[in-house]
Amino acid sequence: MSKFNPFEFVQEVRQEVSKVTWPTWKEVWITTLMVLFMVSLAAVFFLITDQVLGHVVNWVLRLGA
Repeated sequence: MSKFNPFEFVQEVRQEVSKVTWPTWKEVWITTLMVLFMVSLAAVFFLITDQVLGHVVNWVLRLGA
């Protein structure tokens, strides 16, 4: 088993980080807005779905009473 060398580890991390293609600020903002929009859209969809299913369940339960 090889010994752990912190200096070598840091060098390897720096090499790997230099290979990363970092997004621009514009790309970060656009993707952030897209995520917020999609989350809002999903929240509205599930709110409407929950309300509709709630009304259906209440209707079915009233039929049995």
